[in-house]
Amino acid sequence: MTTPTLYEWAGSQDTFEKLTEVFYAKVLKDDLLGDLFRNMSAEHSKYVAHFLSEVLGGPKLYTGESKRSHAHMISRHVGRKLDETQRKRWVQLFLESADEIGLPDDPKFRSALVSYLEWASRMAVNSSQTDENPVDQNTPMPRWGWGELGEPHPPKPKDHE
Repeated sequence: MTTPTLYEWAGSQDTFEKLTEVFYAKVLKDDLLGDLFRNMSAEHSKYVAHFLSEVLGGPKLYTGESKRSHAHMISRHVGRKLDETQRKRWVQLFLESADEIGLPDDPKFRSALVSYLEWASRMAVNSSQTDENPVDQNTPMPRWGWGELGEPHPPKPKDHE
């Protein structure tokens, strides 16, 4: 038996599109996050569903159909000056949305999902503090599985060594 990807375990592309629709409906009503997303495009939820499903082992809709990249996703956060309180709320609302739509709640899946959300949301906050995209256009899309953490990205700054 082949181990399913996180994407396969979660369901299908419809699952991810429903997840991001429910999530962004919550975000827009949220006092802390609503203004940050007020002017998002009508396609934003779908693009995030494509990105997330690709990262979790699904079809390459974000880099293929949408012709976008990891660098493009990171660029959407550059200069926005996001903070830790906003990051935590974003993760909280995402997990509430996952529960609401019935995403699997077994410990291994949720651990992997939370691991990715923590990594991605911290990347967004870090990238939002800069004026230039810290991710090169040729940087491959992240691929998240059942426990592979990989190397730090981007490299740890020298002043934290």
